[in-house]
Amino acid sequence: MWWTEDIWLNKKNAGGEERLMFYAGIDAGSNATKTVVFGDEGILASHIIKTGLGGEEQALRCLADTCAKAGISREQVVCVYGTGYGREYLKFPQSHRSELMCHGVGVHWLLPEVRTIIDIGGQDSKGIRLDDRGEVENFNMNDKCAAGTGRFLETMAHALQISLEDIGNYALLASKPVRVSSTCTVFAESEVISHVAKGENREEILLGICQSIVDRVSGIVRSIGVKPPVAMTGGVALNRAVVKLMGDRLGCPILLPPDPQITGALGAALMARRHVTAGQDL
Repeated sequence: MWWTEDIWLNKKNAGGEERLMFYAGIDAGSNATKTVVFGDEGILASHIIKTGLGGEEQALRCLADTCAKAGISREQVVCVYGTGYGREYLKFPQSHRSELMCHGVGVHWLLPEVRTIIDIGGQDSKGIRLDDRGEVENFNMNDKCAAGTGRFLETMAHALQISLEDIGNYALLASKPVRVSSTCTVFAESEVISHVAKGENREEILLGICQSIVDRVSGIVRSIGVKPPVAMTGGVALNRAVVKLMGDRLGCPILLPPDPQITGALGAALMARRHVTAGQDL
């Protein structure tokens, strides 16, 4: 497995026998809820579901599904940490930690050489710079506007009647972008509809949409001082066009974790483990 670590600590039960310890992290995002269950062999299982209107109920369901994937019971999870956009609404985790911290911890465990993280989620975009220990030394986030986020892409996909997953693939077929200049999601949607009405090529419009995200987010990242290697996390990291364009803009390749959507939940699980096994809070 690619998820391993050098040092593992077990607790003993009342009879003196060692028992396996399991930890979980929950990233309650605006669009998706992600859960990671972590054990002696690293990541045992992860799961992603739509957040919807469920809140705590959806988070509990996501955790239960992840435990089922891991082949363990919910009762075997000794500590749960929460993070993400909706973390404060979750009552059952033992503690909550910021998305910035959790993405830093998660990415550092997977890709310890990374020094800059670009996280593009459903509602916000973040640039995070890490030190050699994987701790956050600088960061910046977008404002409350949804431009440059997963929500922006969802709106554009709906306007063009294309699946969200296909945007990046079709965009890479274009030779040049049709410029989408509006920074507001509502105005950008009207601009895209206008391009369609004029008969502009769909692939070129999609490339322009991806370029507009890069234009916005690259400014956020540059403001913290880009230090390579650079990794991208969040659902938008699954968009091949955005990843390529971001690398071109920053002048360096963009690394991707094996599953870029779960790094926040992984970081939360690692912090829960640190709390239990070492008696430390991060």
